[in-house]
Amino acid sequence: MNSLPAQLGTGPFSREAALAAGVTKTMLIGRRFVRVFPRVWRCANHEMTEADWLEAARLTLPEHARLTGITRIRKLGLDFGPARPLHFVVEGDLHLDLEGIFLHRTRKLAPHDDEDVVPAAAYLFYCSYARVIDAIKVGDWLLGDGHMTIDEVQDLALAAPWRDGAHEAIWILDHLDGRSRSLPESETRALFEFAGLPRPDVNVEVAAVTSMTVIGDLLFREWGLLVEYEGTHHQTDRLQYTADLERYAAIREHDVPYFQVTHEKLRDARGLVREAHRELVRLGYDGPAPEFGDRWRLLFRPIRDSVGSRNEWLRAYGRGEVA
Repeated sequence: MNSLPAQLGTGPFSREAALAAGVTKTMLIGRRFVRVFPRVWRCANHEMTEADWLEAARLTLPEHARLTGITRIRKLGLDFGPARPLHFVVEGDLHLDLEGIFLHRTRKLAPHDDEDVVPAAAYLFYCSYARVIDAIKVGDWLLGDGHMTIDEVQDLALAAPWRDGAHEAIWILDHLDGRSRSLPESETRALFEFAGLPRPDVNVEVAAVTSMTVIGDLLFREWGLLVEYEGTHHQTDRLQYTADLERYAAIREHDVPYFQVTHEKLRDARGLVREAHRELVRLGYDGPAPEFGDRWRLLFRPIRDSVGSRNEWLRAYGRGEVA
């Protein structure tokens, strides 16, 4: 065969599809094709997209497997978390060890469609292995984009408390805020909270500015301190840059104290928290200073390290003590 069937050059394909198109078993093990997963191949010159990897996984997995976890969430449009392994879930006691795929087994599938579990169920499973700070960022995004609600996650977890992530998801819900407009905003808020500073309001109008409407990223309302995250688009987008100049001019005109958070500042998390604390003290805050002890360290560890024994939680649930 000198030329390949056109349908085989656009993405992954099953061995059955290859044979049906005239590609022999001997040809499949030659240099023109690359094995992706068991019984799934691609042309050697085809560059795999994320959608291609999902399709390849579906071709190798049983039809009743459903997408879950961070892979399902990434499919919704969130550019965060590892692209692989791909997370799927299957009902029953099926054991498959596939490089690049994590196949979770469950006694009963969460609500789903023909391909994926619902976003709330994907988040529940994500919480079973996610770090606290990552679960806050991802949870805020899912809430803010309307993919799930707090009630959906809570109802799903309490209806089946044996599910992986149910215990962890219930714990993390108190730390989520769907008003957040970006992952760095969520991260900044979490840093303040877990260091012991007051929890700021999220994306609220700064009433002190009367000449124009200013929505502050984070606002310590009692002390009037505005915290603004400056992403790269604030510098590269000319319209955004011009709007920012007008916005900050209005903020200064009305003597609203503020400080700006950048990607570089986020990399020095403790330094960022200390800066916020200094500004708050200057404005009259006399509460506790930030602490970087056990609670702070939990922010960068899996949620399961924060929630205690799952068995104790299940017993408490059985006694009606979890609501």
